[in-house]
Amino acid sequence: MTRARHALAPVLSLAAFAAIGLAVASCGGDSESRAQERKSGEAPRVVRVVPAERGALPEVVAVSGTLAAQDEVVLGTKVAGRLVELPVDLGSTVRRGQVIARLATTDFELRVRQADAALEQARARLGLRPEDPSDAVDPAQTSVVRQAKAVLTEATARRERAQALFKEELLPKADLDAAEAAYQVAESQFEQAHEEALNRHGILAQRRSELDLARQQLVDSVLVAPFAGAVSERHATAGQYVGAGEPVVTVVRTHPLRLRLSVPERAAARIRAGQEVRVLVEGDSRAHVGRIARVSPSIDEGDRALRVEAEVPNDSGALRAGSFVAAQIVIAADRMAILVPASSVVSFAGIEKVITVADGKAVENRVRTGRRAGDRVEIVEGLEGEELVVVAPGNLVDGQAVTLER
Repeated sequence: MTRARHALAPVLSLAAFAAIGLAVASCGGDSESRAQERKSGEAPRVVRVVPAERGALPEVVAVSGTLAAQDEVVLGTKVAGRLVELPVDLGSTVRRGQVIARLATTDFELRVRQADAALEQARARLGLRPEDPSDAVDPAQTSVVRQAKAVLTEATARRERAQALFKEELLPKADLDAAEAAYQVAESQFEQAHEEALNRHGILAQRRSELDLARQQLVDSVLVAPFAGAVSERHATAGQYVGAGEPVVTVVRTHPLRLRLSVPERAAARIRAGQEVRVLVEGDSRAHVGRIARVSPSIDEGDRALRVEAEVPNDSGALRAGSFVAAQIVIAADRMAILVPASSVVSFAGIEKVITVADGKAVENRVRTGRRAGDRVEIVEGLEGEELVVVAPGNLVDGQAVTLER
Protein backbone atom coordinates (compact mmCIF):
# COMPACT_ATOMS: atom_id res chain seq x y z
CA MET A 1 0.00 0.00 0.00
CA THR A 2 2.79 2.33 0.93
CA ARG A 3 4.73 1.42 -2.23
CA ALA A 4 1.65 2.21 -4.36
CA ARG A 5 1.27 5.59 -2.69
CA HIS A 6 4.96 6.40 -3.42
CA ALA A 7 4.55 5.33 -7.05
CA LEU A 8 1.59 7.66 -7.60
CA ALA A 9 3.34 10.69 -6.06
CA PRO A 10 5.35 11.73 -9.21
CA VAL A 11 2.27 11.40 -11.38
CA LEU A 12 0.29 13.65 -9.06
CA SER A 13 3.12 16.25 -9.03
CA LEU A 14 3.20 16.41 -12.83
CA ALA A 15 -0.56 16.81 -12.95
CA ALA A 16 -0.37 19.64 -10.44
CA PHE A 17 2.28 21.51 -12.47
CA ALA A 18 0.22 21.04 -15.61
CA ALA A 19 -2.82 22.47 -13.90
CA ILE A 20 -0.85 25.47 -12.69
CA GLY A 21 0.53 26.05 -16.21
CA LEU A 22 -2.94 25.95 -17.70
CA ALA A 23 -4.13 28.39 -15.12
CA VAL A 24 -1.27 30.82 -15.88
CA ALA A 25 -1.81 30.48 -19.62
CA SER A 26 -5.49 31.10 -19.11
CA CYS A 27 -4.68 34.25 -17.15
CA GLY A 28 -2.17 35.44 -19.83
CA GLY A 29 -4.70 34.88 -22.58
CA ASP A 30 -7.23 36.86 -20.66
CA SER A 31 -4.65 39.71 -20.23
CA GLU A 32 -3.85 39.90 -23.98
CA SER A 33 -7.50 39.79 -24.79
CA ARG A 34 -8.22 42.64 -22.38
CA ALA A 35 -5.26 44.67 -23.89
CA GLN A 36 -6.72 44.20 -27.35
CA GLU A 37 -10.10 45.21 -26.07
CA ARG A 38 -8.61 48.34 -24.46
CA LYS A 39 -6.71 49.23 -27.73
CA SER A 40 -9.83 48.78 -29.78
CA GLY A 41 -11.65 50.93 -27.31
CA GLU A 42 -9.18 53.90 -27.57
CA ALA A 43 -10.48 57.11 -29.10
CA PRO A 44 -9.11 57.87 -32.62
CA ARG A 45 -6.06 60.14 -32.61
CA VAL A 46 -6.53 63.60 -34.08
CA VAL A 47 -3.95 64.31 -36.80
CA ARG A 48 -3.24 67.18 -39.21
CA VAL A 49 -2.79 66.14 -42.81
CA VAL A 50 -1.82 67.79 -46.07
CA PRO A 51 -2.00 66.28 -49.54
CA ALA A 52 1.20 65.10 -51.20
CA GLU A 53 1.36 67.58 -54.06
CA ARG A 54 3.10 67.65 -57.38
CA GLY A 55 5.18 70.74 -58.02
CA ALA A 56 8.21 72.08 -59.83
CA LEU A 57 11.43 71.57 -57.91
CA PRO A 58 14.80 72.66 -59.29
CA GLU A 59 17.24 69.88 -60.09
CA VAL A 60 20.57 70.77 -58.52
CA VAL A 61 24.10 69.47 -58.11
CA ALA A 62 25.29 69.94 -54.52
CA VAL A 63 28.96 70.87 -54.24
CA SER A 64 31.21 72.75 -51.87
CA GLY A 65 33.78 75.41 -52.62
CA THR A 66 35.67 78.46 -51.48
CA LEU A 67 34.99 82.12 -52.05
CA ALA A 68 37.91 84.15 -53.38
CA ALA A 69 38.42 87.78 -54.21
CA GLN A 70 37.66 88.71 -57.79
CA ASP A 71 40.99 90.56 -57.96
CA GLU A 72 43.86 90.95 -55.49
CA VAL A 73 46.83 93.27 -55.95
CA VAL A 74 49.80 94.28 -53.82
CA LEU A 75 50.27 98.01 -54.34
CA GLY A 76 53.58 99.86 -54.16
CA THR A 77 54.83 103.21 -55.39
CA LYS A 78 56.72 103.41 -58.70
CA VAL A 79 59.26 105.78 -57.13
CA ALA A 80 61.24 105.71 -53.91
CA GLY A 81 60.53 108.16 -51.11
CA ARG A 82 59.33 108.71 -47.58
CA LEU A 83 55.69 108.03 -46.74
CA VAL A 84 54.04 111.11 -45.29
CA GLU A 85 50.43 109.94 -45.56
CA LEU A 86 48.78 106.50 -45.31
CA PRO A 87 45.08 107.08 -44.59
CA VAL A 88 43.93 103.44 -44.95
CA ASP A 89 44.31 100.40 -42.73
CA LEU A 90 43.16 96.79 -42.51
CA GLY A 91 39.51 96.51 -43.57
CA SER A 92 39.27 100.01 -45.04
CA THR A 93 37.01 100.21 -48.09
CA VAL A 94 38.43 102.16 -51.01
CA ARG A 95 37.02 103.64 -54.21
CA ARG A 96 38.63 103.50 -57.61
CA GLY A 97 41.15 106.35 -57.78
CA GLN A 98 41.12 107.02 -54.02
CA VAL A 99 44.44 108.10 -52.49
CA ILE A 100 45.96 105.23 -50.52
CA ALA A 101 49.43 106.61 -49.77
CA ARG A 102 51.43 109.76 -50.46
CA LEU A 103 55.22 110.33 -50.54
CA ALA A 104 57.03 113.55 -49.65
CA THR A 105 56.92 115.61 -52.88
CA THR A 106 59.72 118.17 -52.31
CA ASP A 107 62.36 116.27 -54.29
CA PHE A 108 59.97 115.55 -57.13
CA GLU A 109 58.86 119.19 -57.37
CA LEU A 110 62.50 120.33 -57.55
CA ARG A 111 63.18 117.86 -60.35
CA VAL A 112 60.23 119.25 -62.27
CA ARG A 113 61.59 122.80 -61.92
CA GLN A 114 65.06 121.67 -62.96
CA ALA A 115 63.76 119.85 -66.04
CA ASP A 116 61.59 122.82 -66.95
CA ALA A 117 64.59 125.18 -66.83
CA ALA A 118 66.66 122.82 -69.01
CA LEU A 119 63.81 122.71 -71.51
CA GLU A 120 63.62 126.50 -71.75
CA GLN A 121 67.40 126.63 -72.28
CA ALA A 122 67.12 124.17 -75.18
CA ARG A 123 64.26 126.16 -76.68
CA ALA A 124 66.28 129.37 -76.47
CA ARG A 125 69.19 127.81 -78.38
CA LEU A 126 66.76 127.17 -81.21
CA GLY A 127 65.40 130.69 -81.12
CA LEU A 128 62.06 129.71 -79.57
CA ARG A 129 60.49 132.17 -77.17
CA PRO A 130 58.72 131.16 -73.93
CA GLU A 131 55.39 132.32 -75.33
CA ASP A 132 55.71 130.13 -78.44
CA PRO A 133 53.00 127.43 -78.22
CA SER A 134 55.01 124.53 -79.65
CA ASP A 135 58.50 123.19 -80.13
CA ALA A 136 58.20 123.09 -83.93
CA VAL A 137 61.12 124.84 -85.65
CA ASP A 138 62.62 125.01 -89.14
CA PRO A 139 66.38 124.25 -88.93
CA ALA A 140 67.03 126.64 -91.83
CA GLN A 141 65.63 129.50 -89.75
CA THR A 142 67.90 128.99 -86.78
CA SER A 143 70.61 131.58 -86.13
CA VAL A 144 73.49 129.16 -86.49
CA VAL A 145 72.30 128.03 -89.91
CA ARG A 146 71.56 131.57 -91.11
CA GLN A 147 75.05 132.70 -90.05
CA ALA A 148 76.72 129.80 -91.84
CA LYS A 149 74.59 130.46 -94.89
CA ALA A 150 75.72 134.11 -94.99
CA VAL A 151 79.35 133.05 -94.79
CA LEU A 152 78.76 130.53 -97.59
CA THR A 153 77.11 133.17 -99.76
CA GLU A 154 80.07 135.53 -99.30
CA ALA A 155 82.59 132.77 -100.05
CA THR A 156 80.64 131.81 -103.17
CA ALA A 157 80.72 135.39 -104.47
CA ARG A 158 84.49 135.70 -103.83
CA ARG A 159 85.17 132.47 -105.66
CA GLU A 160 83.14 133.59 -108.67
CA ARG A 161 84.98 136.96 -108.83
CA ALA A 162 88.31 135.22 -108.48
CA GLN A 163 87.47 132.84 -111.31
CA ALA A 164 86.47 135.74 -113.57
CA LEU A 165 89.65 137.73 -112.84
CA PHE A 166 91.80 134.64 -113.29
CA LYS A 167 90.35 134.08 -116.77
CA GLU A 168 91.34 137.65 -117.70
CA GLU A 169 94.76 136.94 -116.23
CA LEU A 170 94.25 139.74 -113.71
CA LEU A 171 94.54 137.49 -110.64
CA PRO A 172 97.31 135.12 -109.70
CA LYS A 173 96.63 131.41 -109.34
CA ALA A 174 97.37 131.54 -105.58
CA ASP A 175 94.53 133.99 -104.95
CA LEU A 176 92.14 131.78 -106.95
CA ASP A 177 93.14 128.78 -104.85
CA ALA A 178 92.59 130.77 -101.65
CA ALA A 179 89.09 131.78 -102.75
CA GLU A 180 88.28 128.18 -103.64
CA ALA A 181 89.49 126.94 -100.25
CA ALA A 182 87.48 129.60 -98.45
CA TYR A 183 84.38 128.50 -100.36
CA GLN A 184 84.84 124.85 -99.40
CA VAL A 185 85.34 125.80 -95.73
CA ALA A 186 82.16 127.91 -95.77
CA GLU A 187 80.23 125.09 -97.42
CA SER A 188 81.30 122.58 -94.76
CA GLN A 189 80.49 125.08 -92.02
CA PHE A 190 76.99 125.46 -93.48
CA GLU A 191 76.46 121.68 -93.40
CA GLN A 192 77.81 121.57 -89.85
CA ALA A 193 75.47 124.38 -88.81
CA HIS A 194 72.51 122.48 -90.24
CA GLU A 195 73.55 119.37 -88.31
CA GLU A 196 73.95 121.49 -85.17
CA ALA A 197 70.42 122.80 -85.61
CA LEU A 198 69.11 119.24 -85.87
CA ASN A 199 71.16 118.27 -82.82
CA ARG A 200 69.70 121.14 -80.83
CA HIS A 201 66.23 120.09 -81.90
CA GLY A 202 66.99 116.57 -80.64
CA ILE A 203 68.21 117.99 -77.31
CA LEU A 204 64.97 119.97 -77.12
CA ALA A 205 62.96 116.72 -77.49
CA GLN A 206 65.14 115.10 -74.82
CA ARG A 207 64.55 117.98 -72.40
CA ARG A 208 60.83 117.75 -73.09
CA SER A 209 60.88 114.03 -72.22
CA GLU A 210 62.87 114.72 -69.04
CA LEU A 211 60.26 117.27 -67.98
CA ASP A 212 57.44 114.81 -68.68
CA LEU A 213 59.30 112.13 -66.71
CA ALA A 214 59.82 114.47 -63.76
CA ARG A 215 56.14 115.37 -63.79
CA GLN A 216 55.17 111.68 -63.98
CA GLN A 217 57.37 110.92 -60.98
CA LEU A 218 55.58 113.66 -59.11
CA VAL A 219 52.27 112.02 -60.01
CA ASP A 220 53.62 108.58 -59.06
CA SER A 221 54.48 109.85 -55.58
CA VAL A 222 50.75 109.47 -54.87
CA LEU A 223 49.45 105.88 -54.70
CA VAL A 224 45.80 105.39 -55.73
CA ALA A 225 43.45 102.40 -55.72
CA PRO A 226 43.17 100.73 -59.14
CA PHE A 227 39.64 99.46 -58.39
CA ALA A 228 36.96 99.60 -55.72
CA GLY A 229 37.56 97.10 -52.92
CA ALA A 230 38.97 96.76 -49.43
CA VAL A 231 42.40 96.70 -47.80
CA SER A 232 43.30 93.17 -46.72
CA GLU A 233 46.80 93.96 -45.43
CA ARG A 234 48.98 97.00 -44.72
CA HIS A 235 52.72 96.49 -45.23
CA ALA A 236 54.12 99.95 -44.35
CA THR A 237 53.46 102.88 -42.05
CA ALA A 238 53.64 106.66 -42.29
CA GLY A 239 57.19 108.00 -41.92
CA GLN A 240 58.78 104.89 -43.41
CA TYR A 241 61.11 105.14 -46.41
CA VAL A 242 59.94 102.79 -49.16
CA GLY A 243 61.78 101.77 -52.31
CA ALA A 244 60.33 101.68 -55.79
CA GLY A 245 57.85 98.82 -56.03
CA GLU A 246 58.06 97.96 -52.32
CA PRO A 247 54.67 96.70 -50.99
CA VAL A 248 52.58 99.29 -49.18
CA VAL A 249 49.07 97.75 -49.01
CA THR A 250 47.15 94.80 -50.45
CA VAL A 251 43.75 95.59 -51.95
CA VAL A 252 41.10 93.01 -52.89
CA ARG A 253 37.98 93.41 -55.00
CA THR A 254 35.05 92.06 -52.97
CA HIS A 255 32.20 92.64 -55.43
CA PRO A 256 31.59 90.32 -57.07
CA LEU A 257 33.36 87.42 -55.40
CA ARG A 258 34.84 84.47 -57.29
CA LEU A 259 33.47 81.07 -56.19
CA ARG A 260 35.71 78.12 -57.07
CA LEU A 261 33.92 74.76 -57.27
CA SER A 262 34.80 71.15 -58.09
CA VAL A 263 31.94 69.29 -59.78
CA PRO A 264 31.99 65.45 -59.79
CA GLU A 265 32.63 63.90 -63.19
CA ARG A 266 29.21 62.24 -63.27
CA ALA A 267 27.53 65.67 -63.34
CA ALA A 268 30.15 67.52 -65.40
CA ALA A 269 28.37 67.02 -68.74
CA ARG A 270 25.39 69.10 -67.55
CA ILE A 271 27.32 72.11 -66.31
CA ARG A 272 27.10 75.23 -68.49
CA ALA A 273 28.18 78.84 -68.15
CA GLY A 274 25.29 81.03 -67.02
CA GLN A 275 23.63 78.45 -64.75
CA GLU A 276 22.36 79.69 -61.41
CA VAL A 277 24.33 78.87 -58.27
CA ARG A 278 22.81 79.11 -54.79
CA VAL A 279 25.38 79.73 -52.08
CA LEU A 280 24.99 79.06 -48.36
CA VAL A 281 27.58 80.28 -45.87
CA GLU A 282 27.85 78.98 -42.33
CA GLY A 283 26.30 81.43 -39.91
CA ASP A 284 24.15 83.08 -42.58
CA SER A 285 20.69 81.70 -43.23
CA ARG A 286 20.25 83.63 -46.47
CA ALA A 287 20.91 82.00 -49.83
CA HIS A 288 23.13 84.11 -52.08
CA VAL A 289 22.60 83.66 -55.81
CA GLY A 290 25.37 83.75 -58.40
CA ARG A 291 26.06 82.51 -61.93
CA ILE A 292 28.56 80.10 -63.47
CA ALA A 293 31.07 82.35 -65.25
CA ARG A 294 33.91 80.04 -66.28
CA VAL A 295 34.11 76.28 -66.96
CA SER A 296 37.33 74.33 -67.34
CA PRO A 297 37.67 72.52 -70.68
CA SER A 298 39.04 69.36 -69.04
CA ILE A 299 38.48 67.02 -66.09
CA ASP A 300 41.15 66.99 -63.40
CA GLU A 301 42.79 63.56 -63.46
CA GLY A 302 43.66 63.70 -59.76
CA ASP A 303 40.15 63.77 -58.27
CA ARG A 304 38.07 63.27 -61.45
CA ALA A 305 36.32 66.62 -61.00
CA LEU A 306 35.50 69.57 -63.23
CA ARG A 307 36.78 72.97 -62.13
CA VAL A 308 34.25 75.76 -62.50
CA GLU A 309 34.08 79.35 -61.27
CA ALA A 310 31.00 81.37 -60.45
CA GLU A 311 30.58 85.07 -59.77
CA VAL A 312 28.57 85.89 -56.65
CA PRO A 313 27.36 89.49 -56.13
CA ASN A 314 28.51 90.99 -52.84
CA ASP A 315 27.58 94.65 -52.98
CA SER A 316 26.48 94.56 -49.33
CA GLY A 317 29.79 93.06 -48.17
CA ALA A 318 28.05 90.22 -46.30
CA LEU A 319 30.31 87.59 -47.88
CA ARG A 320 34.03 87.35 -47.22
CA ALA A 321 36.80 86.01 -49.40
CA GLY A 322 38.23 82.75 -48.10
CA SER A 323 34.91 81.45 -46.72
CA PHE A 324 34.02 77.78 -47.20
CA VAL A 325 30.51 77.49 -48.66
CA ALA A 326 27.93 74.91 -49.67
CA ALA A 327 26.59 75.53 -53.15
CA GLN A 328 23.85 74.16 -55.38
CA ILE A 329 24.19 74.44 -59.15
CA VAL A 330 20.70 74.58 -60.67
CA ILE A 331 20.72 72.27 -63.70
CA ALA A 332 16.95 72.26 -64.37
CA ALA A 333 14.61 74.81 -62.82
CA ASP A 334 11.21 73.18 -63.50
CA ARG A 335 11.49 69.44 -62.93
CA MET A 336 8.21 68.01 -61.52
CA ALA A 337 8.31 66.14 -58.21
CA ILE A 338 6.08 64.83 -55.39
CA LEU A 339 6.54 67.12 -52.41
CA VAL A 340 5.62 66.65 -48.73
CA PRO A 341 6.49 68.62 -45.58
CA ALA A 342 9.89 67.69 -44.20
CA SER A 343 8.28 67.13 -40.76
CA SER A 344 6.14 64.31 -42.16
CA VAL A 345 9.14 62.10 -42.93
CA VAL A 346 10.13 59.73 -40.12
CA SER A 347 13.59 58.15 -40.24
CA PHE A 348 14.69 55.23 -38.07
CA ALA A 349 17.67 52.89 -38.56
CA GLY A 350 18.20 54.20 -42.07
CA ILE A 351 14.60 53.55 -43.10
CA GLU A 352 12.41 56.50 -44.12
CA LYS A 353 8.65 56.38 -43.98
CA VAL A 354 5.62 58.60 -44.30
CA ILE A 355 2.27 58.06 -42.53
CA THR A 356 -0.79 58.55 -44.71
CA VAL A 357 -4.48 58.32 -43.81
CA ALA A 358 -6.91 55.93 -45.54
CA ASP A 359 -10.37 54.81 -44.33
CA GLY A 360 -9.83 56.43 -40.94
CA LYS A 361 -6.63 54.54 -40.20
CA ALA A 362 -2.91 55.32 -40.30
CA VAL A 363 -0.95 53.65 -43.10
CA GLU A 364 2.83 53.38 -43.08
CA ASN A 365 4.54 54.03 -46.42
CA ARG A 366 8.20 53.27 -46.86
CA VAL A 367 9.70 56.01 -49.05
CA ARG A 368 12.93 57.27 -50.56
CA THR A 369 13.55 61.00 -50.36
CA GLY A 370 15.43 63.22 -52.78
CA ARG A 371 15.94 66.96 -53.03
CA ARG A 372 14.91 69.49 -50.43
CA ALA A 373 13.39 72.92 -50.98
CA GLY A 374 13.00 74.89 -47.77
CA ASP A 375 10.56 73.02 -45.50
CA ARG A 376 9.53 70.56 -48.22
CA VAL A 377 11.19 67.36 -49.39
CA GLU A 378 10.91 65.36 -52.59
CA ILE A 379 9.55 61.80 -52.45
CA VAL A 380 11.30 59.78 -55.13
CA GLU A 381 9.63 56.44 -54.32
CA GLY A 382 6.71 55.35 -52.13
CA LEU A 383 3.94 57.84 -52.98
CA GLU A 384 1.88 58.48 -56.09
CA GLY A 385 0.72 61.97 -55.20
CA GLU A 386 -2.51 63.36 -53.69
CA GLU A 387 -2.29 61.05 -50.62
CA LEU A 388 -3.19 62.63 -47.29
CA VAL A 389 0.11 62.82 -45.40
CA VAL A 390 0.29 63.25 -41.63
CA VAL A 391 2.35 66.38 -40.94
CA ALA A 392 3.83 65.36 -37.57
CA PRO A 393 3.23 61.61 -37.08
CA GLY A 394 5.19 61.28 -33.83
CA ASN A 395 4.62 57.72 -32.47
CA LEU A 396 1.67 57.00 -34.73
CA VAL A 397 1.69 53.33 -35.85
CA ASP A 398 0.28 51.47 -38.78
CA GLY A 399 -3.40 50.61 -38.44
CA GLN A 400 -4.10 53.07 -35.61
CA ALA A 401 -7.46 54.80 -35.83
CA VAL A 402 -7.20 58.50 -36.63
CA THR A 403 -9.48 61.44 -37.26
CA LEU A 404 -8.61 64.53 -39.23
CA GLU A 405 -8.08 67.84 -37.52
CA ARG A 406 -10.91 70.25 -38.14
